Amino acid sequence: MDEQERQRYQAVLERLDRFSTWTDSSIGIPFTRFRIGLEAIIGLIPGIGDVVGLVLSSYVLLQAQKVGASGKVKRRMVRNILVDFLGGLLPVVGDAFDAVFKANTRNTRLLREYLYEQLEEEPKQRFPWWPFLGLCVLFAVITAVVMWIW
Repeated sequence: MDEQERQRYQAVLERLDRFSTWTDSSIGIPFTRFRIGLEAIIGLIPGIGDVVGLVLSSYVLLQAQKVGASGKVKRRMVRNILVDFLGGLLPVVGDAFDAVFKANTRNTRLLREYLYEQLEEEPKQRFPWWPFLGLCVLFAVITAVVMWIW
């Protein structure tokens, strides 16, 4: 994989990290370690909040499409988006579910794992030190024996 493609993948992941943080965990809840995002706040708007959240979640899927993510990864992303959307539709409980499920963060993580697999280079060939040292000792012994005989 060339350096330009590596940089492109890295830029996509950085953009998605910012997006996921913004939508899923940008607002800290006082006196807790729990964070919610703007998507959970938008989800509180009756009727359109969950639809807006669905549209926002589609951004990560579009980025996955752009970088050529596998069908398996995209299907898992769609599943996360649908679970988030359908869970968010439930009255009262759905808003809490939306704040906890964090589909964008899950999908960014899925894409990151996929891209890191793509970026992984061929394993570096290690020099076979033990066979090399063994052969050196063997040849040294043979040379010593031959020299001793002559």
